Amino acid sequence: MTREAILHLKREPEMAALIHRAGAYRLKPTQRSPYEALLRAIAHQQLHGRAAEAILARFIALFPDTPFPAPEQVLAADDATLRATGFSGSKIAAIRDLCLRTIDGTVPTRRAAARLPDEELIARLTEVRGIGRWTVEMLLIFTLGRPDVLPVDDFGVRDGYRALMQLSEQPKPRELAAIGEGWAPWRSYAAWYLWRAAEEAKKQGPQSRA
Repeated sequence: MTREAILHLKREPEMAALIHRAGAYRLKPTQRSPYEALLRAIAHQQLHGRAAEAILARFIALFPDTPFPAPEQVLAADDATLRATGFSGSKIAAIRDLCLRTIDGTVPTRRAAARLPDEELIARLTEVRGIGRWTVEMLLIFTLGRPDVLPVDDFGVRDGYRALMQLSEQPKPRELAAIGEGWAPWRSYAAWYLWRAAEEAKKQGPQSRA
């Protein structure tokens, strides 16, 4: 699959050069359930990564008998206990909604998710409080390993395209979506390389925006 994707993307000279510079595609999806991945995503919202991971560590420590707490266990914990880990009131509300929607099946198991198309998963998971399309797209790419997701609202993806094509400004999401049609059915691979282009541009400094 990866070889086919790379050959497809290399049809564009700029992308071929980027792939040569960035090297092999190195994304390895996690084996987390959608429930766990989304709870972790909620924890990370609007926080530095280290702060979010510290909160998650305290949260997980509340449930020492399991690697990650089940929705029922989280719902049984009171707000004061959850808040003591560092979660805000709005995040606690989002986590409780996530738990309820996992129990009622709105948030599928990993096995059930494998049978659902991308857009259906996006529609279902964005029903959860605090979960938007971008968060679900990250789950599709980094947790479920879906090959054809282009998160056009992602700053890094848009800036990577700007840097790759030496543009003065980022493309609008709708513009990038149209451009990305040419990368289908391997748009997740394109996104991964555009993130690498954004990192490359950041290292080069302001001159990369000229």
